[in-house]
Amino acid sequence: MQSLEGKKALITGGSRGIGRATALELAKEGVKLGLIARSEDSFTQIRSELNEMGATYVTAAADISQEIEVQQAVKDITEQLGTIDILINNAGVGAYGPFMDIPTETWENLMNVNVLGMVHVTKAVLPGMIDQKQGDIINISSMSGLKGTKGSSAYSASKFAVIGMSEALMQEVRPHNIRVNVFTPSLVETDLTREDGERNPEKFTQPEDLAEYMTSILKLEQRSFIKTSAIWATNPF
Repeated sequence: MQSLEGKKALITGGSRGIGRATALELAKEGVKLGLIARSEDSFTQIRSELNEMGATYVTAAADISQEIEVQQAVKDITEQLGTIDILINNAGVGAYGPFMDIPTETWENLMNVNVLGMVHVTKAVLPGMIDQKQGDIINISSMSGLKGTKGSSAYSASKFAVIGMSEALMQEVRPHNIRVNVFTPSLVETDLTREDGERNPEKFTQPEDLAEYMTSILKLEQRSFIKTSAIWATNPF
């Protein structure tokens, strides 16, 4: 397996949940981190944790649904860290309910964040990867991107789109020695799933589980990669 030490990773939604856990796990491997989150205040905890580890990192507040904000954030990060080797498109939002009850504005927000946000960040990072002829992109979708369920029409639509985009991008960038992975986790304990009163969050997949797995697949020799990963909680009830 290859070493990740000295590589530069950009993580969206990097201040909490899966993003925070992944940042901490990659920092253990000596990866230099660029973290993007919507709010500057949200970085307080992760900054403290990374400082204790002696990690090298840069943070930038940006709404990933806004392309200009993304371009500026990525510019600020790369000016301090250099070309990004690893991109983890983790940031996302959720919304659920009967199809007729979900406002059009909610649909637009889900698409703008979950799909176009991923597009904006990837467009900002990908040229550098192509220039250096190497890179890793991990896009976080969901089991809702594999199968629609009652009440998930808007969220599922956005996560299906992530899978389709990832599949197409993977084929485009393979000649540049760039790997694209898409994750479809089931229940992961985050701020969103803790609100589910019908199930026990302690039995959900934990953010640290995904972080450890992501790190392991990034350490695979560059000649191989795992295209899709469906990660499920064993018994979330």
